[in-house]
Amino acid sequence: MRTTATMALAVALSIGGGFLDCGSARAQGSPGDDADKTLEKYRAMISDPMSNPGYLAVDAGEALWSMPRGTKNASLETCDLGEGPGKLDGAYAKMPRYFADTDRVMDAESRILWCMETIQGFDTTAIRKKPFASSGGNPATEIEALVAFVANRSNGHVYAAKMEHPKEREMVALGEALFFRRASVNDFSCQTCHGQEGQRIRLQKLPHFDTPRDAQATMGSWPTYRVSQASLRTMQHRLWDCYWQMRMPDVGYTSDVTIALTAYLTKKAEGGKIEVPSIKR
Repeated sequence: MRTTATMALAVALSIGGGFLDCGSARAQGSPGDDADKTLEKYRAMISDPMSNPGYLAVDAGEALWSMPRGTKNASLETCDLGEGPGKLDGAYAKMPRYFADTDRVMDAESRILWCMETIQGFDTTAIRKKPFASSGGNPATEIEALVAFVANRSNGHVYAAKMEHPKEREMVALGEALFFRRASVNDFSCQTCHGQEGQRIRLQKLPHFDTPRDAQATMGSWPTYRVSQASLRTMQHRLWDCYWQMRMPDVGYTSDVTIALTAYLTKKAEGGKIEVPSIKR
């Protein structure tokens, strides 16, 4: 019965296709309010870990993390995510951050890929070309699973990315500029949908990133399991999908553009608690 209800809701919420058309809030008592209440009931129903398929990715990521692999037959257990080799607890809450060994600001995905290359000897070209699982119930890709595992080890921590290093501050400033930059055939920017209170896509309420509560709830809930796609999704996928919805050219996976936007949004979400993988429409 639960499966039937889940599928029905997923289908209902996916009607309307992927075209981006965010609009202003509706009046109280509107169908939008009813949808919010229905979604809240649905989220409450499936909020425990035993009901969230995203935890399958966490388990897969944990196994991948400790498994000797690659040309060096090594595990990722010595990977340094900023807190020291092998230290995972709370590390995700302080990313993106500057890493002296790469002289670059990195998010979790770019850092894990770097560890796969340097510690395990992987050629990550194929992973970078297809980093996201196809929709429709396919298992998370290796990198999605690893990110889900790493992020889950920060559950209960609050976002504490300091953004004090000059290169971190540069990334936040770049992310802010990108957030407001209008472009492409729709003349959209991130701000078009996320810079005003009460915006929606179809019935879905959109987060307003100038509101700390919205920013914290959003950033603290990725990676997430997307019911409408039947797949686990990371923040890199969220940004890629936003660019696609705005009809902009594909944004490069783990590019400075994606990391800058993540740095800016993470700074906006400072103090928010991490609870992942969450589950969303």
